[in-house]
Amino acid sequence: MPLVLAATPIGDPRDASPRLRDALAAADVIAAEDTRRLRRLAGALDVALSAKVIAVYDAVERGRAKALLDEVEAGRTVLVVSDAGVPLVSDPGYALVTGAIARELAVTVLPGPSAVTAAVVVAGVPVDRWCFEGFLPRKAGERRTRLAQLAGDPRALVLFESPRRLAATLLDLAGAFGPDRRAAVCRELTKTHEEVRRGPLSDLADWAASHEVLGEVTVVIAGAPEQPPVIDPEALRREVEARVTAGATRRDAVDAVAGESGLPRRVVYDAATRS
Repeated sequence: MPLVLAATPIGDPRDASPRLRDALAAADVIAAEDTRRLRRLAGALDVALSAKVIAVYDAVERGRAKALLDEVEAGRTVLVVSDAGVPLVSDPGYALVTGAIARELAVTVLPGPSAVTAAVVVAGVPVDRWCFEGFLPRKAGERRTRLAQLAGDPRALVLFESPRRLAATLLDLAGAFGPDRRAAVCRELTKTHEEVRRGPLSDLADWAASHEVLGEVTVVIAGAPEQPPVIDPEALRREVEARVTAGATRRDAVDAVAGESGLPRRVVYDAATRS
């Protein structure tokens, strides 16, 4: 039997899939990040748990992985669930997956709700390409260093943050990415008090500093705008002339320089023929 990684609702229990209900009812063992939340979820879904329930959170996962994988190897189904969303996405599960792979045990997933993808689609910033950063460093200096490394990335950035650190993080984001970079703070997605606040980072930082922000928070920041290429006409002219001197026709030299630089042929031609 496999090790099964199952997504659980991030707020509204009605988002649970029929496959999750079946898996909760049929599992032999359930490895849950929070056993109390698991039992509340089972109650909301009207599922009677017959499985052995084991707490598997960050601090104990590695120590409990062997016993759980022994259960899989013995032919029992072990279901892995986090508090909410998908296991391994800033939640426990990695040690179990890598251990199962090393022992050549089957691993499968029951897909479903995720705060990451939910925030991406409601943020209102370009998300044709995006990356997930998880939680930023808690220490201010380390956080600013990491943000400086991310500031030029053209992909949208998705991160989780504690409501207590949200104002400081948004202020650091505005400093690293620029106060006008568009972003969205997504709070309590799918829950009763769901809120999505959009705007420039500076406005969001001011809002967070003046309000008591509660609940689960996901932040989506627009990617860095693409910078136009820096054109040095004199350097282009010299490169074309060097190829002509080496025996290429001017047409071929212009085509070659345009291809290597990624610039339009007309730009290279104009630079090469300028007086």
